[in-house]
Amino acid sequence: MQHDPLKQLKGTLIVSCQALEDEPLYSSFIMSKMALAAYQGGAKGIRANSYDDIVAIKKEVPLPVIGLIKKEYEQSPVYITPTLAEVDEIVRAGADIIAVDATKGVRPNGQTLQAFFKEIKRKYPTVQIMADISTLEEAVQAEAIGFDCISTTLVGYTEYTRGQILYQDDFFILKKIVEVLEIPVIAEGNIQTPEMAKRCMELGAYAVVVGGAITRPKQITEQFLTSLKASETFKAD
Repeated sequence: MQHDPLKQLKGTLIVSCQALEDEPLYSSFIMSKMALAAYQGGAKGIRANSYDDIVAIKKEVPLPVIGLIKKEYEQSPVYITPTLAEVDEIVRAGADIIAVDATKGVRPNGQTLQAFFKEIKRKYPTVQIMADISTLEEAVQAEAIGFDCISTTLVGYTEYTRGQILYQDDFFILKKIVEVLEIPVIAEGNIQTPEMAKRCMELGAYAVVVGGAITRPKQITEQFLTSLKASETFKAD
């Protein structure tokens, strides 16, 4: 672990290099090269999912890596680093910061977020932990529990925030969280343009995470096509 990876990320761009199993770029090798491209472009941090991806990326770039493991458990909506088993893998992989779901969703085995946080800190007292949240209330709770930073990763992705978008009303939820919290607030979620990333920093974000707009060509292609289809001269076939 680096001495203070979170401090290294202040005022920077973090690129999320992730691909799902049904996507063409699903490969630890490809994600490591995506991270290298981001590094060469000036990114100062990487967010990565899975043991294999974290290991490959750490070999490729000299940047702090925010690690997570997505895993689904029965009767729990929590899927971002839900248990200590995933934390163990992330630590073994060499991630510098661990991202965990810090929403109010029921955790596996009914464990509370506070109990989970304490469990991690007992085993890994020096590790820095990021809280992925979806509401202001969850952000406040995460700070009270002792998380090192929060990220707006899950705004719009929990059942009770469906339909919300981080950039709604000029990033209203980000503004409120930044106003209330003292720990670093990292902006993440549907940040699609350089102008949006700049706006997040202007509003007080500690750093900005951009994923799909940089690393998902399938998604980027679809966005271009959606716009082009509104043109009368566009040829669909």
